[in-house]
Amino acid sequence: MRQPRGDDRGILDPARLRRELRFRRHLPAPALHPWVEHYWLVDWALTAPFGQQVVPHPAVNVVFRQDAGGPETAEVAGVGRTLFTVTLTGTGTVSGVQFRPGGFRPFWRRPVAELTDRHVPLSTDPTAARAARSAVAPARCEGTDDERRHALDAFLLAWAPQPDPAAIEAIALAETIRTDRSVLRVDDLARRHGLSVRRLQRLFLDHVGVGPKWVIRRYRLLEAIEQVASGLPDWAALAADLGYSDQAHLARDFTAVTGRTPTGYARSLR
Repeated sequence: MRQPRGDDRGILDPARLRRELRFRRHLPAPALHPWVEHYWLVDWALTAPFGQQVVPHPAVNVVFRQDAGGPETAEVAGVGRTLFTVTLTGTGTVSGVQFRPGGFRPFWRRPVAELTDRHVPLSTDPTAARAARSAVAPARCEGTDDERRHALDAFLLAWAPQPDPAAIEAIALAETIRTDRSVLRVDDLARRHGLSVRRLQRLFLDHVGVGPKWVIRRYRLLEAIEQVASGLPDWAALAADLGYSDQAHLARDFTAVTGRTPTGYARSLR
C-alpha cells in the first residue's frame, strides 16, 4: 500500500522543525493519487517567532493557512526556484496539498509555467477564478487531521481535474528523474523515452512549470542536502555520483540554493 513520503528532503534543519511544530503528511483520496503526492499539515503554538527555510521541490502546492484570530487564506504556490523562508508566530495551522510534478496541470488547465515563482490567491485572482471554477471559494480546513484531509479531498474533487495524457507523461518522466539517479542529462532522458529534447522541454514547461534540466539539478541537490543532514559524505564521490564535474560545482550549487556552504550547513545541524 502506498504511504506518504517519510523523508525530510528540502526541509533545512528538519529536527528543529519537528521540535517546534507539529508536522505530518497524509495521502489523499484514491481518486486523487494520480495527481497529488500528499497532504501536509502543520500546527504551531509558539512563544517566540520561528523561522523555517525550505528548498522547494519541482511541485505546485495549494496552501490553506489560518493564524489565530484571523481568516483562513488560500493560495496556489507555483514551483519556487529560490529558497523559501517563512516566519511563524503565535498559534496557527496550515493545510497544504503538494501535487506531483506535472499533476497540477489537469486542475489549472493552463500552462503551469505561468505560476512559477508566484503565489496566487485563489479567492481574488481573476485568472485563478477562471481556471479553478468551483474551487475558488476556499474550503474550511479545520478540526482533526481526518476532518482537514476530507475537506481537502472534497475541495480537489469539486475542482474536477480533466483527463490529460500529456500530464500523465510528464508525471512519469518527472518521477523517473526523482527515482533514477542515473538520469543526469536532458538529452539522455529524451533519448531513453523516444522524445526530442525540444518536445521534452515544452512538455515540462507546460505541465511541471520548469524545464527538465532544472528538475534534474533540483532533485540531485535535494539528495545532497539530505545526505549532509544524515552525516558528512565523501564530497568528491557525492559530486561525481550526482553528475557534477567536480566537488566545487556541487558546493557552488548547494550554496546558491541554501545560502550556506555544505560544510557550514553540516556544522549548523550539529
